[in-house]
Amino acid sequence: MREFIGGIGLLGRGFAHWRRRPGLMALGLVPAAIVGLLFLGGLVALSASLPALTEAMTPFADGWPGVWATVLRVAVGTALLGAALVLVAVSFTALTLLVGDPFYERIWRAVETDAGSPQFAGDYGFWRSVADGLSLIARGLGVALVAALLGLIPVVGGVVSTLFAVVFTGWLIADELSSRALTARGLDRSARKRLLRRRRARVLGFGVATQLCFLVPLGAVATMPAAVAGAALLARSLLDPAPTAAQARA
Repeated sequence: MREFIGGIGLLGRGFAHWRRRPGLMALGLVPAAIVGLLFLGGLVALSASLPALTEAMTPFADGWPGVWATVLRVAVGTALLGAALVLVAVSFTALTLLVGDPFYERIWRAVETDAGSPQFAGDYGFWRSVADGLSLIARGLGVALVAALLGLIPVVGGVVSTLFAVVFTGWLIADELSSRALTARGLDRSARKRLLRRRRARVLGFGVATQLCFLVPLGAVATMPAAVAGAALLARSLLDPAPTAAQARA
């Protein structure tokens, strides 16, 4: 539990960089706002068409007693909306990081400098960002599908689906956000995965906290710069579990 709470605290320390570098953090709002508006429009359109969509997906329920048809269609609609939220979270993260890469690189490198910059052994690069973004979306599709299926379980489906989606989406987001600082240290994808698994609770704490902030209206836009800053601190903490005084102040 201490590790999980510590991961949440890393996001809080990311928000603290608004006080230290407000101008730089404000730059990170621009790509997040642009991408966020696009996805918000998509979610509004989905919500408006959800009743008609669920009816089209369940024509076999037209002859059922009214209450059972309603229960089924509410379950299907909830599952669809939950899956959509998973896809929005991972797609927003991937696309925002890609569009705003110059801004976010400045943010996480500034965090590294404030905490005591390491000797970077590699460069993340645009095409690596594209590949990681596509991988994130593909994995997000898998999580969304499982979450949608879990949502169809009678009675407990909504709760089980929500918990599954928040935990697994949080992991994916933490993985993607920390990839830049870890790759800059020369770690490939396999090495990053092993490192994250060794501190699973800490990574989950950071990712789940970020994911929950994303679910608040306009929360994704406000959180993105802090999440990038916090992910740089997460990467440092994974490599050095006992941070120096300079790191603790970052």
